Amino acid sequence: MAVISVPSRVALVGVGRMGTPLCGRLVSAGHTVTAFDVRPDREEPVRSSGADWAPSAATAAAGADVLVTVVPGPGEAEAALPDAVFSALAPGAVWIDMTSNAPAVAAVLRARAAAHGVDVLEAPLGGSPDDAEHGRLRLFVGGSPDVLDRCRPLLEAVTTSDRISHMGGPGTGYTTKLLINLLWFGQAAATAEALLLGRRAGIDLTVLRDTLAGSAAGSDFIRRDLSALFAGDYLPSYGLDRIHDQLEVITGEARDLGTPHELADTVLHLHRRALERFGPVNGELLAVALLEEIAGTLLRP
Repeated sequence: MAVISVPSRVALVGVGRMGTPLCGRLVSAGHTVTAFDVRPDREEPVRSSGADWAPSAATAAAGADVLVTVVPGPGEAEAALPDAVFSALAPGAVWIDMTSNAPAVAAVLRARAAAHGVDVLEAPLGGSPDDAEHGRLRLFVGGSPDVLDRCRPLLEAVTTSDRISHMGGPGTGYTTKLLINLLWFGQAAATAEALLLGRRAGIDLTVLRDTLAGSAAGSDFIRRDLSALFAGDYLPSYGLDRIHDQLEVITGEARDLGTPHELADTVLHLHRRALERFGPVNGELLAVALLEEIAGTLLRP
């Protein structure tokens, strides 16, 4: 297998909040990028970045050496990748999926790609749109080490080599991303419960936050993300329905693999209640908003 060189012909499917800055970085690295998104309004930012626009995923894939997908979730990935997309790629092409996909759905798509001789690498993203723009994303890679080596030049166009973590074979990258999300949302809920209790017990929230941050209970959530909550920002960068679906996938995987999942079930149940209360709106901390509502107290210093 040849290493993906620069320039390569890249088909990019999905140019939303993460795909758009990735598109710009791939163009800046010297790749020839043709992009597609189901939303026609994404054409202008794609062209502004120096990439071409295609009217369909199959048209974008025609003759491409690499197919990169950055779509919202498993349903969109399955809908975006019929056989026609894989058959349109150049011989020896590779598909890199940066979606927060479900391992079971991805397995079906991986078989579909293999039927057309397309190698596959999963590399779901960790980070924000700002991280994507400035090359600071984390990539949780699952797949063959040989395919990863082949794809490194392209991956290093969007992040640094030390932020590329090879987790193992197919499915491990997706599972890693889902586990990180499970733990982050679980930490958010546990921290909110502790703060609500501390405040009710008469402890100043700022003092409690600073004390927790420097203690054995400290976490990146407390040190980095809690200030947003204190400012009334529930992080409206991702849909509550998407969060619920991802938590459902990872708890389902725990059941299938026979590992304990009592805490995971609790985190899922809390987010299901939040979804029922607020609907499918954006807000990564809306489960915390639900806890505040139940307590009748806002976590504001």
